[in-house]
Amino acid sequence: MTNDAGLALGIEAARRLAHLGLVDIEPGLTDAEFVSVERRFGFEFADDHRAFLAAGLPVWTPGHDDHPDKASWGWPNWRQLDSTILHEQVDWPLTTALDNIQHGEWPPGWRRRPHDLVARMAKARRLLADVPRMVPVYAHRYLPAGRGTSGHPVLSIHRLTDTIVLGKDLAHYIDQEFREPRVTVTFWRDYV
Repeated sequence: MTNDAGLALGIEAARRLAHLGLVDIEPGLTDAEFVSVERRFGFEFADDHRAFLAAGLPVWTPGHDDHPDKASWGWPNWRQLDSTILHEQVDWPLTTALDNIQHGEWPPGWRRRPHDLVARMAKARRLLADVPRMVPVYAHRYLPAGRGTSGHPVLSIHRLTDTIVLGKDLAHYIDQEFREPRVTVTFWRDYV
């Protein structure tokens, strides 16, 4: 997707979320705030993610975010750069990957797995330094970092071995995660 397409996609995702009325939305991040976040965490937002957050910053909302299926993190508050919770959420993809590797998982594309745990973890850290950074959207839902990119699927990264696609792009993800489906089948809809 082009930068214009990424901008349009992010704005559309923000519009859909605002229309649902489920989340408090603060004014969007400013250019200076984006610079602070990106310097602090060492990544650049993808164009659609940047446009989404520039349109408005969704914030943790008691009630909806309390649901156990939504994880405890909720929306990352990019204005609280010193927050332990924000750092945990940003670090989660690498943290869970290293935890899974420590307990025996080894990505197939990495070839030979060292038998020695110390050597295995050192090699894993070295190789993980080259994988795309993942940036939290909501709870443990992530988009890849990268200025000049957009339109990637939103991934739920619960564990390295429990990663699924939750939306073909950011706008689709908002619908999938937050819009209640309309059940049209008679009788059964009364039990959903």
